[in-house]
Amino acid sequence: MGKKRVITKGGQSGDDAGEKSHNEPKAARHVSTGIAHIQATYNNTLILITDERGNALASASAGGVGFSGTRKATPYAAARVAEIVAEKAKRLGVTEISVRVSGVGSGRDSAVRSLANNGLGISSIRDITPIPHNGPRRPKVRRV
Repeated sequence: MGKKRVITKGGQSGDDAGEKSHNEPKAARHVSTGIAHIQATYNNTLILITDERGNALASASAGGVGFSGTRKATPYAAARVAEIVAEKAKRLGVTEISVRVSGVGSGRDSAVRSLANNGLGISSIRDITPIPHNGPRRPKVRRV
């Protein structure tokens, strides 16, 4: 039958009185500096912008933008993702970011350039791609 709606004297229905809509953003955040985390893999490019404490502000991926298959890992897809994330971040007041790049995909450089070209000032760029120091133990010699 569904949820019953009771109209109160204030004019709001009882089921959503005092609650926020799911489409509205949380509290209006105005953050001036942030961190852009770029993960460029062989198959996709993901960009996340957080504040200084690590709380997510804006994110997007090449697959979410509309690219599919091998086109997700192209530099053009990474640039488009960076444009969308930069626009979301600018709406929240982010003007300067430090960039952390992870991965070996082809969209690394174009994502950083696109973030800079869309009005976000870049204070530093760090490569945080994990590098194995020695790797796992080698298998022992096979005896035949």
